[in-house]
Amino acid sequence: MLQEAKKGEQPTLELCRDFNCSPASYDTWKKKYGDTTPDEAKRLRQLEKENARLLRIVGQQRLEIEAVKEVLAKKR
Repeated sequence: MLQEAKKGEQPTLELCRDFNCSPASYDTWKKKYGDTTPDEAKRLRQLEKENARLLRIVGQQRLEIEAVKEVLAKKR
């Protein structure tokens, strides 16, 4: 998947070496953020972070609900 950069620019492998990242990391990043602007990429990362936070909250609430159900079931 690694391709040569535009004419007159460094090849992708050299760029990865210069920035100390693996070609696999570059490919993953390119697949995920390839055609986005920096603002769009920043917003996407913010949304992913918020989504993870909300999923943790939902998971905690689900555990609390299950615990309450167990306590209520034992009282009967």
